[in-house]
Amino acid sequence: MRKRFEVQLCLGQTAIENVVIPLKSRDELPPILAGLQWLWQHPEAHAQVFALLEQKINLGKKATGRPGLTLWQILVLGVVRLGLDCDYDRLEHLANYDALLRQILGVSPVREAHEKPFHHKTLADNAGLVDAELLSQINAIVVQAGRPLFKKKAGGDPEPLAVKVDTYVLETPVHFPTDLNLLWDAQRKCLDGVEALIGRLPGWRKAADWRSNLKGQMRQVSRACQGGGAKKEKRVQAAARAYLKASYAFEVKVFGSLMALREQALSPWELSQEIALDYFHSEVVRHMDLIERRLLRGETIPHAEKVFSLFEPHTEWIAKGKLRPTVELGHRLLVATDQHELIVDYQVLAGTSEVDALVPVADRLLGRYGANQVASLSTDQGFSRAEDRELLELYIPQVVVPKRGKLSAADQAREGQRQFRALRHQHAAIESDIHGLEHHGLNRCPDKGLRGYERYVGFGVLAYNLHRIGARVLTREGAVETGLKAAA
Repeated sequence: MRKRFEVQLCLGQTAIENVVIPLKSRDELPPILAGLQWLWQHPEAHAQVFALLEQKINLGKKATGRPGLTLWQILVLGVVRLGLDCDYDRLEHLANYDALLRQILGVSPVREAHEKPFHHKTLADNAGLVDAELLSQINAIVVQAGRPLFKKKAGGDPEPLAVKVDTYVLETPVHFPTDLNLLWDAQRKCLDGVEALIGRLPGWRKAADWRSNLKGQMRQVSRACQGGGAKKEKRVQAAARAYLKASYAFEVKVFGSLMALREQALSPWELSQEIALDYFHSEVVRHMDLIERRLLRGETIPHAEKVFSLFEPHTEWIAKGKLRPTVELGHRLLVATDQHELIVDYQVLAGTSEVDALVPVADRLLGRYGANQVASLSTDQGFSRAEDRELLELYIPQVVVPKRGKLSAADQAREGQRQFRALRHQHAAIESDIHGLEHHGLNRCPDKGLRGYERYVGFGVLAYNLHRIGARVLTREGAVETGLKAAA
């Protein structure tokens, strides 16, 4: 059974609340660790976060077996990974050899010879125990507990939220897709699967020749499509017919191998390879059809029939009308920040448009903070829909949603008000918050699958918020230290 944390200190260990964090370091790590130390010392947030972690990770588990990483260590390492935008290899090094991080983890600053080291595979497996829903709940707790730190005067109720909402694209780790290179991706993965099961599949002695021939023909079609000159269309069709002829012969051979595998008793590993081979074979069939329709029949392929990655099939093709880049591959990430640059809400808009997400985010904020604690909400024109704006104005005093297109006299009067213009100008501050998120790892997601993508977003937002809180804590402590020195 996993523990919350190690209660009993060993010789040489320092209590987490007593760890001294440098106040003047310009590195990214100390503010993140200061934020985690603040969370450790905050009684209400501490209890709520550990209750959520126990409910998610320990529920239904027997109180036996090896303890593994503590719940606190899982949270700390997940936050540090995103806060530093590092991979698991660097995180392994930091967890084993960085004295400051090890003290926040609750272990001795220097790893003893008998102590089991942190391993990158262990770190990745333990991070996978946390899901996006749990991280969203933890983020809400952290922001609610951290907002009082940013008040100018101690005491009293926290000031109402001035919320800014915007989206940007968090990319998935995919290459630029075309039906030609996606067909080649499917073919090479089929060959990988066949070579892994070569003992079960006779008749693949020339697998390397298949690989070389198919790749060469794919490149010939690509060069013909990209080039110019006379009779280009005929040259493209000739190259495409040759590639498709070889691809059909390859598909028939792979299909025969799949039928042969299904008649055999397979081990669990071999069964997983057979499932992967079946998936990539189906993608070979799909993309042969797309290439034939596009290059030989001259059809325009509907967007709904396309897939933009065989390895991350949830990836969306997003064109936001920007000069550069014109197209981004991933998902829109909605971010709502307050006047202190804390992220009070976020959402991965997988298959959802911006305009449909505004009312849900406002509903979550009103439910979490209360109707009297949201003073304003501002967006850009991408969220503009008249009925949504009129609905939100019933609950939020200032709704700053500029209208798209030509303005009527009433719209000009509404958007010309002094407070509307001031909040619209202040809305641009969210761009720096988005830049901060991208700096903390949320620029391109290396994790696999939509579940991993959403978990990565949750850890990234949590790391960003704890960095902001930790920086505030260190600033206060630095001011106090300066004041004491001046008094002395």
